Amino acid sequence: MKRGKRYQDSVKLFDKAALYDPEQAVDTCLKTANAKFDETIELSVKLGVDPRHADQQVRGAVVLPNGTGKTIRVLVFAKGEKAKEAQEAGADYVGAEEMVQKIQQENWFDFDVCVATPDMMGVVGRIGRVLGPKGLMPNPKSGTVTMDVAKAISDIKAGKVEYRVDKTSIIHCPIGKKSFGNEKLMENLTVLMDAIIKAKPSAAKGTYLKSVVLSSTMGPGVKVNAQKFV
Repeated sequence: MKRGKRYQDSVKLFDKAALYDPEQAVDTCLKTANAKFDETIELSVKLGVDPRHADQQVRGAVVLPNGTGKTIRVLVFAKGEKAKEAQEAGADYVGAEEMVQKIQQENWFDFDVCVATPDMMGVVGRIGRVLGPKGLMPNPKSGTVTMDVAKAISDIKAGKVEYRVDKTSIIHCPIGKKSFGNEKLMENLTVLMDAIIKAKPSAAKGTYLKSVVLSSTMGPGVKVNAQKFV
């Protein structure tokens, strides 16, 4: 793959083969984030699990102490008092069957997270094949199927992120923006890594954290010493 001059210059700033302590990795990642916009800093963790097996799935959600730096648009499927509660809590969109029809008929996806009350899951299930592949399907494990919609919305707006191992056994998750600086990014990184470690399935054998890498939107990956998190 041919890389641009900015990327090539960034690679020269560090040793791509070296394992950096978390603080050094964050610092190095920030130095390589030299695009003209506020780049997102992303964490990629290769896990020693086989996601083909149900008992080795790694999935959960955690509220990052400093948020993600992104404005999250929340759609809530609810009726009656819960719909009113969702609106008062700051949901961007609230509805029931009419929202399902809007998604089906207009291919509308102007939202980032879906929350639903348990009684609405039968309705939401009609568009599961559409929401699922986009990672938008409400799920009890991530706290997006709940009667406490106000708390769910509050957590999401405050910087709640969902992490989930993909079919290649890797978790990809943002930990903030370049503008956050070292300290805030380290706080977010520590909280997220703690959550991933605690989510280790009992069926997972051998090394759990295979590799940990930090990267900015346009920058190269910086390898992190995974043992520093254990």
